[in-house]
Amino acid sequence: MFDGLRRDIEEFDFDQPSQGELFVEEPKPAPVRHKTPASSNKFLGLSPVQRFLLSLMLMIAICLVGAACLLVTGRFAF
Repeated sequence: MFDGLRRDIEEFDFDQPSQGELFVEEPKPAPVRHKTPASSNKFLGLSPVQRFLLSLMLMIAICLVGAACLLVTGRFAF
């Protein structure tokens, strides 16, 4: 099975360009993208994942400040 592949590799001349390398296509210009107005799924330019992380960090900060206030005033019961 592999003998034919080995024989083909030994006979192949790597110095000659292949047919695909002789005719190189010119790259097509990139399509022009028009700027669209801010879509409804963007808030402050944030993606949904970024908004979730921001709200999660805000919630944790509020919980910590609230717990610190309860500890300082002595109203936190263990």
